[in-house]
Formats: sequence, C-alpha cells, structure tokens
Amino acid sequence: MGIKSFLAKPAASFLSWQQNQWANNAVTAQKTIFKHNIRMASATDFGRNHHFGEIQTYQDFKERVSVRDYEGLKPYFDKVVEGKANVLWPNKPLYFAKTSGTTSGVKYIPITKESVSFHFNSARNAVFSYIHESGNASFLDNTLIFLSGSPELTKTNGILTGRLSGISNHLIPNYLRTNQMPSYTTNCIEDWEIKLEKIIEETLSERMSLISGIPPWVQMYFDRLIEKTGKPIKDIFPDFSVFVYGGVNFEPYKEKLYDSIGKKVDSIETYPASEGFIAYQDSQHAEGMLMLLNHGIFYEFVPAEEYFNNNPTRLSIEEVEVGKNYALILNSNAGLWGYSIGDTVQFVSKNPYRIIVSGRIKHFISAFGEHVIGKEVEKAMKHGLEANAEVRIKEFSVAPQVTPPEGGTPYHEWLIAFENPPTDIEAFAKTIDEKLCQLNIYYEDLIKGGILKTLKITSLQADAFQHYMKSIGKLGGQNKVPRLANDRKIADKIAEWKV
Repeated sequence: MGIKSFLAKPAASFLSWQQNQWANNAVTAQKTIFKHNIRMASATDFGRNHHFGEIQTYQDFKERVSVRDYEGLKPYFDKVVEGKANVLWPNKPLYFAKTSGTTSGVKYIPITKESVSFHFNSARNAVFSYIHESGNASFLDNTLIFLSGSPELTKTNGILTGRLSGISNHLIPNYLRTNQMPSYTTNCIEDWEIKLEKIIEETLSERMSLISGIPPWVQMYFDRLIEKTGKPIKDIFPDFSVFVYGGVNFEPYKEKLYDSIGKKVDSIETYPASEGFIAYQDSQHAEGMLMLLNHGIFYEFVPAEEYFNNNPTRLSIEEVEVGKNYALILNSNAGLWGYSIGDTVQFVSKNPYRIIVSGRIKHFISAFGEHVIGKEVEKAMKHGLEANAEVRIKEFSVAPQVTPPEGGTPYHEWLIAFENPPTDIEAFAKTIDEKLCQLNIYYEDLIKGGILKTLKITSLQADAFQHYMKSIGKLGGQNKVPRLANDRKIADKIAEWKV
C-alpha cells in the first residue's frame, strides 16, 4: 500500500462522516445557505434592486425574485463581464466559466471566491465516498488520467476565463499532480486527434488505474489504444479499476465501453456544471446521485409541466416528491438568482436526497457534450436556405448518429423533407454546418477536433413527416415533430420514408 492510498482511507472516513452530517439534515442545511446567500448579496446591485434587506422567508424571496435563464440575468452578467464589482455577489469573481449560449452566443458564468472550492472539493468527495464504501484506495498510487479540455485560460477585463474543465485543472492539488496525466503541455493541445495521439504516447506504458472523462471521448481513447496494441484495455491497463464520468448520459455508451475494457470496472457518476457542482454518486449500491445541499447553492424546483407558465409553482427541498420531474433552479454563492440551469431532475430518494438527471427543459442534442438547441439548428437552416435560394423544404428534424451504420466518425444527421432539393447537397450541408459552428462553440470544438464530422443530410420524401405523424396517431392539430432529439427513436422511424 502506497502513502496516498494509506492516508486516503482515514480522510475518506472523515469526509464521509461530514457528508452524512449534512445529508441527514439537508432541509436545515438549505435554510442556512438561503439566509447566508441573501445576507451576503444584500448590498450588491441585484440585492438592492430586489430588496434583499427585507427578505425574511422563502416566500418573501419568491415574491421579489423571478425564475429566469441566462438571458434574464444578462444585464447583470454584462456588468460583471465589463469589470464592475458588487453586481451579483460581493467583489468580483475569480473566474468566468465560458460556455455555449443560446440567443446571446457565448455565456460567461461567474465563479467566485466563495464558490470555487466546491467545484474541486465535490469531485474529490465523490472519489472519497467511493473509497470509504468500497475500501479500494490503491488506484491513487498509480497513474490517473483526466480527459478534459485545455487548461489554458485567457483574461476578460482582468478575470481569468476558460472552460470549466480547464479551470478545474488548475484546482487539482499538488499531491495528485505527481501522477496525473496527460501532461499540462499535452492538455493544452486544441486539436483532439493530435492531442489523443500524444495522450496515447504518454500513457501507454503507465500503470493506469483511474480514468475520468466524458464517455464518448474516453471511448475514442480506448478505440485508438486497442487499434494500436490489438489488446483490450484490461490487458493494457491491468490496474484500471475506476471510471469517473459526467456531462452526458452514460447509457448509450456503457455496453461498448465495457466491451472495450474487457471487464466491468466501478464507475462514479458526477453532475458538474459551470454554475455549480450539483450532485455525485455516493454509493455503488444506491440509485441516483447525492444532491449537494450543503455546497453554497439554495435550490428551487419547478414542476416541469409548469415551467413555461406565467407563475409556476416553486418548491424548496422539503416540498419535493419522489418520481416527479422538476426544472432545477439555482440561487448560489456565485451570484446566480432564480437561475434556471435548463436541466430537469427526478428524486429517487429523500433520505438522503438523491437525484437522476431526467433531461432538458427544451429539446436539445448533447450526445457529446455539445448542447445544440432548437434555436441554433433553426438559425443554421435559415442561413442555408438564404444562401441557396433554389432550395425549399417542408420539414426537418435532427438527431445524433453516435454509431454510424457505415462505420467511422459520429455526426449529426439532418433528416429533411425537401420540396425542391439543392443541386449540391454536400455543399448545402457544409453551409449549414459552418453556421452551426458559429452559433455553438462546443459543436465547433467537436468538429475541429475530429470528434464529430460535418453533419450529414438524409433526404426524405416530401410527405415523410405527415406519414410519420399519422403512424403515431398525431397527424393534424397542433402536434409537431420535435425539431431535434438526443436519441434516435424519432429519426430511425422517420428515416423509413427516405428518398
């Protein structure tokens, strides 16, 4: 047993005790955070504008602060980005997490002095919960690989700015850096294919024991290793025992990932977001992830079916029910107020409070973490039609093709019912793809990095969507085919009417 694994066990025991203390008193923990955050922000621009000094109860808060997304808070975010202090939270943030936006393009999510520690500590605690439950700490003595974005940061009016994974890389303590891979230099490579080759070069001969990353990126890493060596991952890395993941639904990738490994390994699911670290899997034997209710965020829950109402019901943690679908609302020590993160969650347990991520409020595609939304594909299509005046379409829908039947790199499939098709369909697809890259920086990163290839258009019969809606008993009225989906249930059915 190495020194790291030896010391990790008593540390894991202590952290698990701390976790149980607040998890068993979650309602009290949330009330404490609510009062603290309101008091801290009472002298900020937002606090004064919303009379935080008069707020005594959660009901008072709901009457003064409405639910809103990034667009709703954008006037305040813009002031923070311009360099103004005391706007949403005292002083200025330490970082901006740069993420893909909707109508506003790139979003800049503040990470403050008070919130920053929770981003790394929550990931650490997820691993230590696993160590405490399983007794397995030996993986800490070997090599750990974190497949993430570049850690290089820029400055926005003096504030360090980058992707969340890049910021998190700077928070890793020195005791883990000694056996962390890839190297900083390799991690800074932007082109994914070049970076992947360098990662393989650095890690192939290592005693790899833990791998962390988004499942499709990890799968590509495994595929290249197998191609290079002709061996399953268990033979390349005999000590590999723990897989940490988050960002996308693991289920579509699980079977192939375990086939590539050649054995089952323990996995730890996490729920990190630029806005805060929301939950992590605290047990290998319980469903869902433990919601982090003592980590600087006061949560609200809006029944998903009411989300678009003018005055939706807003619930605190003590009012939620198991099995219901809720839109997740954050009020945080990073200065987010009534902030809709866009996700929906369901509680699978209230003792302790454990959740699963059930989806998004709006339709989206995020098979690889790209978070492409309906408005983006509609703008891209509009651009394509404007650039190709002869083209007429009747309807379209978009879905990911994670494992193309023809093999090769994944892509987004655009299923289009043309009234008048383009003379050069590949050029038409390229025009749309280039526009989508402009609208969504994550999608652009995946295209440039070779994770996805340029979108593919499948031409459908002009009346394909009518046939589809009729086949499911929803032809006519106000029924619509979703513009996009994160799976292929609709796409594979509609494709029956391809040209």
